[in-house]
Amino acid sequence: MNVDLDSLKTEILDYLAKQDFVVFHGYSRLAESDSFVAWDTDRMPDYQTFLSAAKNAGIRMVVYHHREFTAAHMEEASERLEEADVPPDEQRQFERKLREFRGYEGFTCALELSFDFQGRIYMFNLRSEWYEEYLDTLEELDAFAPDSDEDDGPMGGYYSSN
Repeated sequence: MNVDLDSLKTEILDYLAKQDFVVFHGYSRLAESDSFVAWDTDRMPDYQTFLSAAKNAGIRMVVYHHREFTAAHMEEASERLEEADVPPDEQRQFERKLREFRGYEGFTCALELSFDFQGRIYMFNLRSEWYEEYLDTLEELDAFAPDSDEDDGPMGGYYSSN
């Protein structure tokens, strides 16, 4: 889904205010718990429907988070590329890809809305297409990362006491 998240982040905040939600500006909650329920943004990308469900469940407070693509993202990718055992021809392709991502510095790459209900976190999470590509590129680089467990033997550093 190709969405202008920079415009959408302001639109969402305005909508939350008009609907009398209490907005808590928090950090991402994706890694916070394994008991969260993700909204299907592929088939239902409208945040208003998500917030309507929250309101119908009696929710008043919504956690709002947005992530901006920064130089730190590029530094992380460059470090991964330096550490990876990438063949020279693929190295150039990765360098080219990373240069393209530099153009997104300062843009919103992810938006997240969440609320708690009956012990679970309900989450609406949108990412820009280019940020998904960036994350895919990092995953590709990880496939070239030197294996740090190579010398640990067949059991990954565990030895039998028998």
